[in-house]
Amino acid sequence: MKTKNIIYLIIAFFTVIPGTWAQDARLSDIRIENLSTVKQHDRLSVSFDISLDALQVQNNNMLLLTPVLKSNANNLDNVALEPVVVAGKKRNKALVRKQVLGEKLPFSGEPVAWVVRRNNTSQSVHYTMTVPLRGWMQDASLSLVHEVSGCADCMSLEGEQQLVDNILPAPYQPVYKLTYVMPEAEVKTRSDRHTATFNFVVNRWELRRDFRDNASKLSEVDRIVSDIRNNPDFQITEFAIDGYASPESSVPHNKMLAENRANAFANYLVSRFGIDRNRFSVTGHGEDWEGLRKAVAASNIADRQVVLDIIDNVSNPDARDTELMKLSSGTTYRTLLNDYYPPLRRTEYVVAYTVRGFNVEEAKEIIKSDPRLLSLNEMYLVAQTYPAGSREFKEVFDVATRLYPDSDIAILNSASADIESGSMNAAIERMLKIADNPKVWNNLGVAYARKGDFNKAKEYFTRAAAQGDNDARANLEELHKAIEK
Repeated sequence: MKTKNIIYLIIAFFTVIPGTWAQDARLSDIRIENLSTVKQHDRLSVSFDISLDALQVQNNNMLLLTPVLKSNANNLDNVALEPVVVAGKKRNKALVRKQVLGEKLPFSGEPVAWVVRRNNTSQSVHYTMTVPLRGWMQDASLSLVHEVSGCADCMSLEGEQQLVDNILPAPYQPVYKLTYVMPEAEVKTRSDRHTATFNFVVNRWELRRDFRDNASKLSEVDRIVSDIRNNPDFQITEFAIDGYASPESSVPHNKMLAENRANAFANYLVSRFGIDRNRFSVTGHGEDWEGLRKAVAASNIADRQVVLDIIDNVSNPDARDTELMKLSSGTTYRTLLNDYYPPLRRTEYVVAYTVRGFNVEEAKEIIKSDPRLLSLNEMYLVAQTYPAGSREFKEVFDVATRLYPDSDIAILNSASADIESGSMNAAIERMLKIADNPKVWNNLGVAYARKGDFNKAKEYFTRAAAQGDNDARANLEELHKAIEK
């Protein structure tokens, strides 16, 4: 061959080759259509169509397309799905021959599809694959890795085509409705119990300020009553006075003393403060054996157990005195008489009064200083001035529960505030105390749902809905969506 002809051939070879490779397996030549990812219980199904219309594959080449699931949270969790093989005509024959002879193929696994590319024609491959669903797949991407082989055993990575950033939608976030109950407005009645141990001349009931330490005790009474009377927010409605006597002497005599001494105290309040006598209720209880028993039981007095047995087993109160006098040659009785009887001769009094209503701004200040003056309704209105779930919001309902521990409404609202702040266990513990109240069933359902106990949540939502609770019906639908998704 002439030298000139050889040069032409060399030029032609280096001119054609680059163009030929440039047409082979470009990412832009592959189009993905009808992509779908579906979660079915514990399985994940992936399907899509691969359009090869613009793809050029040379006779001796092979293109390997491998879908890969990758965690968006880290680089460790990923899984390569079974590939798709697209081969040129000659390369396909070589692959088939290897397969027939049992030789190792240049790809692993069983291809979902194995096609011979017919260049310049319309051609597509349908891909579908189902794999076990793993936790990390809830936040994962799907890409298609392209590898090209131009020889029998060699593969080169041509690139990676991102198909979808998140293969599954974010988990459904249910929005549950909580139950709050606005307490009714009320006339606020309060009462304070106090005890005064006055001194009286033996067998007399005149209340003398100048006798022993009565001056200091009456001064304390004056202060307490004056504080209530002088408070413009209070209106005194009643005084209840109870008189008690110690056990020495006879039962009828001691009852008479207790009644007269209690009336003497009522008369003092009338004369001192000008309070209408009709506002007083006076009761003389007589001998306070119960008070004596408590004092002896808590003491180290000699014959303690014998004294308790006499109190418990001798039914006639006057006969008890006789038995007590016999103990330790009278020593025990003298100790009782000197140390244990005087505190029993006392007067207890309860001052009842009404408290005026406060507006919200006043109540916001009073709840910090003297919250017992607020009603549940006023506390509820204070709570509404703070964002739900805030520290202040929760604190108001905690105060309400502390001051009204037997109120179902206080417990329910406080539990709702617990749920708002994320304290599910505390909320459940509160509500289980009143679990027979249908008003708490919806909130119990919410608390259990947020803890992930869907069976318990469904039980309480269903029970509340059956009682006509519309919030529970809506929550039941939200629960079903959360479970199904």
